[in-house]
Amino acid sequence: MAVPGSAAPRTAAPDTTAKQADGRVLVFSRTAGFRHDSIPEGIAAIEDLGAKNGFTVDATEDPTAFRQGNLNQYDAVVFLSTTGDVLDTNQQRAFEHYISQGGGYVGVHAAADTEYDWPFYGGLAGAYFESHPQIQPAAIGVEDRAHPATAHLGPVWERTDEWYNYRTNPREHAHVLATLDETSYTGGSMGEDHPISWCQEYEGGRAFYTGLGHTKESYAEPEFLGHLLGGIRYATGAARADCRPETGYEPLFDGTGTDGWKQAGPGQFTLEDGTLTSTGGMGLLWYEGREFGSYSLKLDWRMAGDDNSGVFVGFPASDDPWSAVDSGYEVQIDVCGSDTSVRFASVRALVALWGKDQERQEADHSASFALAASPSRADSSYPENSFR
Repeated sequence: MAVPGSAAPRTAAPDTTAKQADGRVLVFSRTAGFRHDSIPEGIAAIEDLGAKNGFTVDATEDPTAFRQGNLNQYDAVVFLSTTGDVLDTNQQRAFEHYISQGGGYVGVHAAADTEYDWPFYGGLAGAYFESHPQIQPAAIGVEDRAHPATAHLGPVWERTDEWYNYRTNPREHAHVLATLDETSYTGGSMGEDHPISWCQEYEGGRAFYTGLGHTKESYAEPEFLGHLLGGIRYATGAARADCRPETGYEPLFDGTGTDGWKQAGPGQFTLEDGTLTSTGGMGLLWYEGREFGSYSLKLDWRMAGDDNSGVFVGFPASDDPWSAVDSGYEVQIDVCGSDTSVRFASVRALVALWGKDQERQEADHSASFALAASPSRADSSYPENSFR
């Protein structure tokens, strides 16, 4: 595998003031158990995000809103710190139908403390709440830096909240976006793998969940608002993302080192803040640690502005960068125009990271990615390219 291009350090929190797409979102905040005093702030924050980003927001605690004719007008439904049994059987069936027709779900914080006796909802949310310690600071490890809910974050996100433990780990059936570092706070009970945010395609629809958002202060934090906005945009379909589970993958680049990788040709790749940046020439970074045959490969790219790069696969191992060019296969990644939003591409194969053409190599281009391969998976359903 070989890589070309230039990458800049992580971006700041996304601009939550630019209109991006029309749509309609329903915020549902009914509680039949504990009621969070941050719900009004949450509703106001989502309404503000909608006004600034081109989608309409309706807020309700009336369960009769869950009827087929009414739900059909919404691109996503946000369960904002709901608790307990909030829908009757007919309302549940209407929501199941809505999801099956491509509807979106966003679960915020106590949405995991909701509808324990409704298996469909448990699968949609991803995991049920079990317990929590007191509010305290903690470190969040960001696993997916291409998903719209986490693309603006660095490898570690430190913030204060109420940290949920869950009854089960959702990793087997959902795509984990971020995990809690239980060594950074007290009261965690899930061990080394403690997901705190995830997404999935579920029964025909899209689902995003974040365990964050207990405190009132959360809804004034730019990074959290970017996280919430990205989750909403994924759920409504305004932003694309690969939310398939990623079990059984072997990391080729984990953001902390380049063991197994080798520079070929001019220039170099530097590692800072979990990002590889290419500078000084049209060389490539290729993976020599192991040759793969049948496998699934995922790369998450970050590029800003009018730029292009790509990935070479299936080429003979060589220190000559032209081995990949002349004998391999390139997946071209092209970003046109001045849009500076994060883009990502997903591909499968033996890989090389290849950069831009010689004339543009000196410009500062951004490409943040994570490499992982699973020899046990090689299906054709994986999208060749996925951009937002």
